[in-house]
Amino acid sequence: MGLLTFFAGVLFTGWNYLQYQFTKTGPSVSEQIFTVPKGAGTSAIAAKLENEGLIDKADMFKVMIRMDKVDGTLKAGEFKIPAEASMRDILKELKDGKAILYAFTAPEGLTSAQIMRAMASVETLVDDKPDVPAEGTLLPETYMTPRDMKRSDLIAKMKKAQTDLLDELWENRQENLPIKTKEEAIILASVVEKETGVTSERDVVAGLFINRLRKGMRLQSDPTIIYGLTKGEPLGRGIRVSEIAGVTDWNTYQMDGLPKTPICNPGREAIAAVLQPAETDYIYFVADGTGGHVFAKTLSEHNDNVRNWRKIERKIRQAQAAAKQDQE
Repeated sequence: MGLLTFFAGVLFTGWNYLQYQFTKTGPSVSEQIFTVPKGAGTSAIAAKLENEGLIDKADMFKVMIRMDKVDGTLKAGEFKIPAEASMRDILKELKDGKAILYAFTAPEGLTSAQIMRAMASVETLVDDKPDVPAEGTLLPETYMTPRDMKRSDLIAKMKKAQTDLLDELWENRQENLPIKTKEEAIILASVVEKETGVTSERDVVAGLFINRLRKGMRLQSDPTIIYGLTKGEPLGRGIRVSEIAGVTDWNTYQMDGLPKTPICNPGREAIAAVLQPAETDYIYFVADGTGGHVFAKTLSEHNDNVRNWRKIERKIRQAQAAAKQDQE
């Protein structure tokens, strides 16, 4: 009995010692960012914590992990470790806490090549040399990404986001649309996206293009000319008459129906607008000088609107010339 009491006392003392080591105030004097590398084992993580001054004894941290039976379950990523965090606090953060995420925003209307260039400027993404995705296969949005996420994994995430959205919207699309496939919906949505950046206009522009398709009229969209010339890169000048007359796989002034491929990656509003377009009689539109458009039901109306737009253009050019003169 005396021996049993002795061993019980030893065990009790040892247990209390371990619990004290696990829960005592840690050595860090300020909040720190700690990175768990992908594939890092218990020993590597414990040694890294000690080397970075977050714990006193790596071996004690390994004992705690084994006692808690969480060996091999710690997530890779970056974690915020509070000042003076105990070993127990750190383990809880690494096991249950949320890793730090970084926002990557792909604006609507960019080409796939432009989105890839935007990714290249994000230091937290790993460049694993992915191919440029097919045009129109990515959903422009803000994505939260952990440090060291591969660019190819982010591309896959953007593709899946578009697929999921399109599947959802396709099921509830307006009846009798002159769009037979999901691919055609994305192509038309990309044209709508490039034609207007005004959210309130998208469904009207989509309705106008739907009317043109139903009537067998050509879309006559300027952005499709530019895509045929530069693959979506800024033209840097006005479109020439010869370019309007030029035949490409995208120039909708010279071809019936839709372009061969999307001309950008459309956002969710543009895709939704194409599948639920506004009910309208409009078949013509022209810029209004404010980023929006003036719409017309007849060619006569449209010609009047074009003449007004030409006046606005002249005033804009005159104002720009005057401003340039003042600067000189």
